[in-house]
Amino acid sequence: MLVTDRLILRAFEPRDRDAFVALNSDPQVMHFFGRPYSAQESLAQLSDFAQAQARRGYAFSAVERRSDHRVIGMCGLSRVDAGLPCAPATEIGWRLRPEAWGHGYATEAARAWLAHGFDALGLPEIVAFAPKINVPSRRVMARIGMRHDPDEDFLHPDIARDSELNPMVLCRIDKARWRALKEPHDT
Repeated sequence: MLVTDRLILRAFEPRDRDAFVALNSDPQVMHFFGRPYSAQESLAQLSDFAQAQARRGYAFSAVERRSDHRVIGMCGLSRVDAGLPCAPATEIGWRLRPEAWGHGYATEAARAWLAHGFDALGLPEIVAFAPKINVPSRRVMARIGMRHDPDEDFLHPDIARDSELNPMVLCRIDKARWRALKEPHDT
């Protein structure tokens, strides 16, 4: 479990199932994922997260707002699928309910996960990718210090080449850059 000023980042629990299904079935939330997920797909994803947590010690987790203990989304780390050009790598990602957008929650959660990834897990680098048209996620990537190299953008193999969701923008941050960005705040 990770705790920030406003958030608790923790493994999903059985009590979170309805909130997670609602998150993944919301057309606004899932616009950049191509389509809303069915309840069955969402529950399978929760199972995958639990298995990843047990296997690697990290996974996408619930984002719970401390003020009201409501699950407002997910954020965390995951291994990049082998079929993607940035593999092998560890990615950071986030997905929040619309009422949580615009409050800095994604940035706050992502910073906590970067700190955990670099400081506790000893990861050398963390990547993130999103459709080029997903400007809100690209802004979060920039705010957390990730760098974008347009030469690394790619077409996602599971998405139609002519889809608005291709190409994917790939951003990276390594441990040295994370430490350099963090140091002025630690003194």
